[in-house]
Amino acid sequence: MELMAQGSTLHLVGSLDVRCTAELRAAVYRLLEVYDGDVRIDISRVESVDLTTLKMLAVANRVAERQGGRVVLAGGSPGLRRLLHLSHLRRMLPVEPGPQSTAV
Repeated sequence: MELMAQGSTLHLVGSLDVRCTAELRAAVYRLLEVYDGDVRIDISRVESVDLTTLKMLAVANRVAERQGGRVVLAGGSPGLRRLLHLSHLRRMLPVEPGPQSTAV
């Protein structure tokens, strides 16, 4: 996994699995501190995501919500949305269209 912070957005590339969870957790919580609880995670270039990573992001969103913010995934594939639904994490982790989808 590669990650790059650009403002309050964290851009991720590669596979998100248990091996990168600690690094991703540290990056997300660092951005939550700097940007008052609002973080956007661009996963439009992520190849695969495992349930461990999604659970960690859902917990980060819950922490952000307690501070009046949120963690939002951007650019999630249909497979990711299906995994969120099947794991019952959909209500705990918002997903929006990716950056390329929002351009007019």
